[in-house]
Amino acid sequence: MATATYPPPPPYYRLYKDYSQNPKSAPEPPPPIEGTYVCFGSNYTTDDVLPTLEEQGVRQLYPKGPNIDFKKELRSLNRELQLHILELADVLVERPSQYARRVEEISLIFKNLHHLLNSLRPHQARATLIHILELQIQRRKQAVEDIKRRREEARKLLKESIATLDGN
Repeated sequence: MATATYPPPPPYYRLYKDYSQNPKSAPEPPPPIEGTYVCFGSNYTTDDVLPTLEEQGVRQLYPKGPNIDFKKELRSLNRELQLHILELADVLVERPSQYARRVEEISLIFKNLHHLLNSLRPHQARATLIHILELQIQRRKQAVEDIKRRREEARKLLKESIATLDGN
């Protein structure tokens, strides 16, 4: 019984047999998916929208609206989290049976912190992309300067060699 190391290629490879002679003979790629789709049994959407805390059934602890001071709110929630953790430690020492409410409050603060941080992701992505592009521009300018410097060195060497050949 013979076994193959690799499976046979998919049947659509034949659509690309003339690609080296005529690149336009290959079929067009499928259009991008829009809306909802199913992948591995789960529903996904192409709309990249962060659901609000209310949609998730979580009480929002910071002010609503488009003009949120993220730095101030994150600091405020962080201080509140620290306070609640200290209160939890106190409750665990004094009244251990009443810890559940404190844990729920801490969980609520964590969910709000997490939501605030997730709402900053698009800004972070833009800033990262800008930084990457600036680094690429800087590297390309350095490469151009290096090429210019080497070109001048080559010209000097050519002039010196021509002068040496003419002098002899």
